[in-house]
Order: sequence, then structure tokens, then C-alpha cells
Amino acid sequence: MDIETKSGILYLCATPIGNLEDITLRTLRILKEVDLIAAEDTRHSLKLLNHFGIKTPMTSYHEHNKMEKARYLVEQMLKGLSVALITDAGTPGISDPGEELVRQCYEAGVPLTALPGPAACITALITSGLETRRFCFEAFLPYDKKERERVLAKLGEETRTIVLYEAPHHLRKTLAELKQVLGAGRRLTVCRELTKRFEERLSLTLEEAVDYYGQNEPKGEFVLVIRGRNPRELEEEKQREWETVSLEDHLQQYLDQGLSKKEAMKQMAKDRGVSKRDIYQRLIDGGI
Repeated sequence: MDIETKSGILYLCATPIGNLEDITLRTLRILKEVDLIAAEDTRHSLKLLNHFGIKTPMTSYHEHNKMEKARYLVEQMLKGLSVALITDAGTPGISDPGEELVRQCYEAGVPLTALPGPAACITALITSGLETRRFCFEAFLPYDKKERERVLAKLGEETRTIVLYEAPHHLRKTLAELKQVLGAGRRLTVCRELTKRFEERLSLTLEEAVDYYGQNEPKGEFVLVIRGRNPRELEEEKQREWETVSLEDHLQQYLDQGLSKKEAMKQMAKDRGVSKRDIYQRLIDGGI
């Protein structure tokens, strides 16, 4: 039996991130057929539903009520009602509270399915002109200072293409922090107002981006697609760091971890980008 003919399930429905024509025929049908639509902002979603003549009842499901409202929605689905979850724009569960409802559905044994569609992160990535085979999505950077510093430090060593979301009033600060951590010359594509009337993409360096938005007021919602760190450069940098550590201390680190001397020398050679024989000879010459 087709899952769409069953009641008592959750539909994760992607909605347009800008252009209303990007909604799928399947999503329109499901939004009309379900018993209830759970929306992140019912006032915002009402515009979408009215545009397509959808009269299905709505209830709010957002970050501040996600725990208790998820329990309520699960109860309704266990009674046999079908629910469609939509976000303000894009795919539910990506940088929004949808993941909590999905988790509770799994715990309660409620079936669910996804109706694919727009996602700002993917739309920006595939139009960025940067590598798409390997990427990491960080959504919005944390607001907590220490957590933000930790994430930025990790991104400093990230070799995959990086995708971030940012609001206009935080863009300048974020670009300045990225410039400091990733380097002024790192390339990125700044995507603004995707699929909307004033859609824009700028391919530039972080230094150029800081200068540009220092002179131009950021407007609209932004997705930053940033080139990853060159893997070879990262490896060479780590090897240079080991040059400041003596062979004796380097060896002792691995011996303290329980490695044999042979295994330790193998790891040391890898760390320093030299042969195991070279490490062995240098240890012998140093009387270690």
C-alpha cells in the first residue's frame, strides 16, 4: 500500500524559499489532503496557503513550543490524523525545530515521509562555482562566544566547502571573524535573497567581502559558500608544527598512549612527513 494512502503519518513538506512556483505538485496535494498543517509561523504560511487555495487547518510549531507541541502532534497522529510539517521557507528539519518532531515520531512509532523540494543551502552550493562533491553545512554560527570560537577554529581546518546561513544584521561581524580565522584571501560566494526578485551572488575573497559590505548595507537573507582549506597546505602546516617538538618528546607522547616504540616511530614519521627510517636514524643519532 502506498504510504500516502495511510492516515496517522507525518509529511515533511518543503516549501519555496522565494519563488512560489518552486513548490511541487505533490506538496500541494498533500497540504490539501492532510488533517492538520504544523507551521513555523502560521501568519507567514497563510500567505502561501491562500495563494494556492489551501484551506487545511493550521497550528503553530516553532522553536519555543517544539517539545510540548511535538508531543501533541504525535498524540494526534497516533489517533490516526495525518500532519504536514512546513517551515517558513525551505525544507523542514534543516536549521529549524523540525528535527524534534521527527525524533518523537521515531520514539512513538509514527511513520513519516519527506516531500523533497527547495533548500537554501543546496541552492546556494550548486550555484556557487565552488566544489560541490564534499561540503559541510553549519547553518547559523553559535551565538555563545566560546562555542562560536570553537566552531570557527574547526572551520579553520575544514577542507570541504563550507555553507553558512547569516542574517543581514550579523553579516559584517561574521565576515570579519571568518577573515581573521580563514584568511583574507579565502574565496567565497555570497548568495542573497535566493530565488527572489533581488537575487544576487558575489564571488570574491573574504577581504573583498568585508570591504564591500563595509560600504554597502547588507539586506535580505544570506548564504555564504566558502572554499575549503587546501588539504596539502593543511598537512604541511601540521608537519611544521611538529618541528617545534623534540623527537624525544614526540616519541614519549605515543609511548604514554600505549603504543610500542615501533608503532610510535611509524606515527612520528607520518606526523612529520618523513620516512620511518629517517626517524629511526635520528633517534639513534640522538642517543634515544
